[in-house]
Amino acid sequence: MKPENFAERVIWYTCIGTYGFYFTGTIYLVGSVVGWILFYDVVRQFWQKPEKLRSIPGGIWMWIMGMVVMQVALVMGHLDFNLETGQIIKSSFGWAKGWALLAILPLAGVLDIRPQLLYRLACLIGLQTLIIFPFFLAAYLLHLPQQPITYPFGFLGVPEDFFSISLYGIDPSNHAPRWQLFTPWAPALGFMGNVYFFLALAETSRRWRYIGIFSAVFMCVISVSRLALLSIPIVWGLTWFLSHLHRPLLLLLLGLVTSMSGLIAPTVLDLAETAADKFSSARADSSRVRAALGRIALYRWENEAPIWGHGIVEKGPHLVEYMPIGSHHSWYGLLYVKGIVGLLALAIPMIYSVIDLVFKSQNSRIAQVGLSMTLILWLYTFGENLEVLAYLYWIALVMMGIAFKEKSPIFS
Repeated sequence: MKPENFAERVIWYTCIGTYGFYFTGTIYLVGSVVGWILFYDVVRQFWQKPEKLRSIPGGIWMWIMGMVVMQVALVMGHLDFNLETGQIIKSSFGWAKGWALLAILPLAGVLDIRPQLLYRLACLIGLQTLIIFPFFLAAYLLHLPQQPITYPFGFLGVPEDFFSISLYGIDPSNHAPRWQLFTPWAPALGFMGNVYFFLALAETSRRWRYIGIFSAVFMCVISVSRLALLSIPIVWGLTWFLSHLHRPLLLLLLGLVTSMSGLIAPTVLDLAETAADKFSSARADSSRVRAALGRIALYRWENEAPIWGHGIVEKGPHLVEYMPIGSHHSWYGLLYVKGIVGLLALAIPMIYSVIDLVFKSQNSRIAQVGLSMTLILWLYTFGENLEVLAYLYWIALVMMGIAFKEKSPIFS
């Protein structure tokens, strides 16, 4: 498997160089720029052949419109609070390396990029992880400094965690080790483990598929992320169920379950409540801070800026360890910073994407992978800020764009 054109070469060498970029402190910069390089290639091809604009699928247009509205909400939020023009420019720069990637990377899916290339890359990154992890483990066993290097790239507008080399971390709740490898924090590694898992699952080479799946699960385990460990079976089950809705036996079973829902609903709700309690108590301090951040974001959004939000992120009080209000949760963060307009700008493309890919996944393996990527993003909106991690999971956005090109068995 080798890249065959400009777009594939950009993706191939960027992914292959993941650990190299991480150790040189440039992974954030590279991940943010790669989308704009691919966007340049899209614009160049459309300039040469304008008729190709008609080939952009509806799912991609939804993301483009949603992220444009996101920028409008950003500007309006700044104007509402009389923030300076310089701050608007700075925030717009942040939009360009965050939310904008959720539009231009699916758009890159219209280029001639083979999904098989993305499947193999997930496996290759997994193999690199298995080879390099003993170094990280040795650092913990030898009690080396947890973060020996922090590069001076803070001027890019994100916390220094994005430019630090972290050899290992210690969970303050139980003093056990956990790893984040090439990501800024451990749960983000679990996020990437989920993305790589479902890409590797579609790899046709059995040897590479096993390497990719094992390494992806390994990333989730060493991240000690509760969401990562739950997400794989949930997304796997949902993808299978939603992509087999055309089967009469499944529809019959669904009708049977629906008719019995009145009888089994109390039991299911009790099980769900018990599972939620266990999930929260597994790392009580983390759950407490996340819940407090959410309550503060909701209260201030509702009472201070319900339409356009506050425009910028603000640090919380000591109660939440001075973490930014609305962080650790994309929806709370959007309500606080960009108001109800920003929330809808993300929710509508996501809902459309799921519906579109459910139809297409009935007869397309590629659409099934795209559906898995979309479901992962959905789940992680409740545990991470999608905007700041877009430079990491950009390969999932390209995969979604490729999947949008598939034909629906109903409308074709």
